[in-house]
Amino acid sequence: MQRSRIIAVCAVFSLFSAAQAVTIDFWVRSSDAGFTEPLVKAFNASHSTQVKLNLVPGEQFVPKFAAAVSGGAAPDVVATDLIYMPAFAAAGQLTDITAQAKALPFYKQLSPSHLRLATYGGKLYGVPFSAEGSILLYNKDLFTKAGLDPNKPPTTWQGIRDASKKITALGGGVKGFYFAGACAGCNAFTMLPLIWAAGGDVLSADGKTATLNTPAVKQALTLYRDLWKDGQIPQTAKADSGNDFLNAFTTGKIGMAGSGAFAIGTLKTKYPNVNFGVAYLPGETGKWSSFAGGDSMAIPKGSKNPKEAFEFISWCLSDAAQIEQFAKNGSIPVRSDLAVNQYSKLDPRYVIPAKAMAGGRTPYSLVYNDLFNSGTGPWLTMIQKAVFDGDVDGAVTQAQADFTKILQRK
Repeated sequence: MQRSRIIAVCAVFSLFSAAQAVTIDFWVRSSDAGFTEPLVKAFNASHSTQVKLNLVPGEQFVPKFAAAVSGGAAPDVVATDLIYMPAFAAAGQLTDITAQAKALPFYKQLSPSHLRLATYGGKLYGVPFSAEGSILLYNKDLFTKAGLDPNKPPTTWQGIRDASKKITALGGGVKGFYFAGACAGCNAFTMLPLIWAAGGDVLSADGKTATLNTPAVKQALTLYRDLWKDGQIPQTAKADSGNDFLNAFTTGKIGMAGSGAFAIGTLKTKYPNVNFGVAYLPGETGKWSSFAGGDSMAIPKGSKNPKEAFEFISWCLSDAAQIEQFAKNGSIPVRSDLAVNQYSKLDPRYVIPAKAMAGGRTPYSLVYNDLFNSGTGPWLTMIQKAVFDGDVDGAVTQAQADFTKILQRK
């Protein structure tokens, strides 16, 4: 009789617990499914709060999110490209999480660029979710064949010039350098760091003023122009809208190319015959920089379960998730104190992009897409006019004017 009562009480308790369990709606770009699906599965297996994952095509995310918030149907938590955070916050689409985030014991170790872009009006509206750092890939076998030290990648622009020239001289369709000449976003990711490392910038810190008309910008464009003019970049690069951003390097006929940490896992698993090294993207005289990319997590305005949403967010930033879900699977942790871990030590090539991301930068702009991502925008137009047409000064002058016009619309 006593046992029956205990069983009955336990059954009631279980039903009560199930009734109290909360399921939160999590939106993320479909391109992130590879690491997000196992992440959510691990969380759900260890928490009473459950996460329902909704994968949204990247090109639909911004308009769909805006419509959901304005229509009172906002998800509980979102993760999307950190470049959109200033615009989302300015539009009043996100929840202020300043107090909760700063109470995290590892807050000061979170990616500073992610935090900067999630800050608006002195308040914090998001934290890092995933990280991406831009790097210089180089083919060690081609370096060796060209008489270069495969363990000493270029650390200056002159080093890039010298290595590229020697590698191109190998002939047989081998070229020293590659970049996707018709991909606006790719070049923001890999050329902006060259400018930053040379002491320049294209926007003021607050994102309100264009600052392109400087020696650093002109010299970075001249570097690409010289490599193109001398035939050290394949002709196919001119029309590449991003499809061959990494693919060109996988052929084994490209000496160097700007890329991101994602390339390491892809090359290791799909192109094991490409003997590659990883280096920082250098400035003119030896400094380096990186585009700190990736996604930020935020709680939308109108979230029905903000407490549980932040529970999930804080778990994603925990040691267990950052190491066992991100680092173990080849992704960069978003915490600087975890950049070097048991998994990165298995392949030191992961350490460089982790440090690059932690010390990297990201433009702060409410109109990032119009400036840097548009295929007809002023950033890509400047690069193409300077590199392929050879009018560096004219390209920079026009870009400065066009950036200014777009910024003045806000």
